[in-house]
Amino acid sequence: MAKEIVNRVANSALQVIDLEEFYPEGPRTLLSITDFLDEGVVLREQSFRERLENHNWTTYKGHFVAVYCPEGVLVPQWATLLLVRYLQPVTKTVIVGTIDDLERYLFTEKLAVFDTTPYQNGLVIIKGCANKAVPQQAMGILAAKLIPVVRKLSYGEACSSVPLYSKSKK
Repeated sequence: MAKEIVNRVANSALQVIDLEEFYPEGPRTLLSITDFLDEGVVLREQSFRERLENHNWTTYKGHFVAVYCPEGVLVPQWATLLLVRYLQPVTKTVIVGTIDDLERYLFTEKLAVFDTTPYQNGLVIIKGCANKAVPQQAMGILAAKLIPVVRKLSYGEACSSVPLYSKSKK
């Protein structure tokens, strides 16, 4: 007679946190300020403002947008802020920076309101494998929030995790 296979992980007290579940769905867009400059490099205030005024901002509706100024392009700070002014009413989120900066920002926002109460004194694993890009910074923020409350924190998968923290018995 075949012996029944028991999923010991599913029956254990382990709590797995998958940061991929924090990933906000929606298109990411990198918008370069050079698209609104004369010849892509010169800011002439009047033509810059006209381009902004005439641009179809609704194409960014529901997007997460990073307003980017490439290295070597010198524009005053107010120029990127004008792009933010036009984008803010139609986007889910707009930041000044790169797509990587945007991803870090989105995860930081989600983790700022993450409730650690259900993990109090628990055995917790931060899931290692993901299909979506999870910034390293997000893992660090999560670990820092969990360490004061969990009994044990690991990284990876239940079958092969790396211990990160264990509360000492006093």
